[in-house]
Amino acid sequence: MTLDHGTADIIQLAWARHLGLEDQAFAEALASGERIIRVDEEATSVQFVRLFGASALVGPGWAADAAASIPDEELAQHVTLMTLAREHGGHGLGAAALFFADDLPLQQPSDELTVSQAQRDAIELESRCPPDDVNEVGLADMAHHFTVIHDDDGRHVPVASSGYAEWEGLLAHLGVLVDPQWRRRGLGSLAASIAAHEALASGLTLQWPADVSNTGSLALARSMGFVTGGIHTRVLLGSAAPQSR
Repeated sequence: MTLDHGTADIIQLAWARHLGLEDQAFAEALASGERIIRVDEEATSVQFVRLFGASALVGPGWAADAAASIPDEELAQHVTLMTLAREHGGHGLGAAALFFADDLPLQQPSDELTVSQAQRDAIELESRCPPDDVNEVGLADMAHHFTVIHDDDGRHVPVASSGYAEWEGLLAHLGVLVDPQWRRRGLGSLAASIAAHEALASGLTLQWPADVSNTGSLALARSMGFVTGGIHTRVLLGSAAPQSR
């Protein structure tokens, strides 16, 4: 699938606001070919974002100075930011490929199923999944959840869930989590389809971040029709606590 004309502008606007930049920052960067730099001496992380050919770096002044001569392709690599931040207590949050969609085919379940929007079911599902997966997705912290429930002899068991957080009233920042024992059954794409269409119905553009090393998430995003639009790389500084994207 492809994005409608103007969708990239909406995505760049949302990211500009998310990063504390001027609304037209990415459009101007694309026209000039220059990287956007926002120095924030109070920043608890260094972030590099590249969207549809324009890039931005947000962090303390020392990070901006150190990155000045480094090409975007290298700066997008997590190891590069880690190296820059080593003397400042840098610890990694990884690099995520950014996928987007403004429309998706509706996936219909083959059988009747129960879908819960309760946060408690998303939290219970997280307890059944590896910590790295839980931290990458940040499902329970999202405002909207759609959890597929399996009926196990009268006991409702959450097996897959997708949720989204609203960014700047423009983007639905999606995540999906599946119980390891229930993977490879299409439940992840089904849950993601439900969440995606709820977000689309609310007038939001879809954003799916997938860690560049998470082959399953990357493949799922592509199979559902999401379009690659950029990359987001982050390193936490000092004693800042890890956060979900």
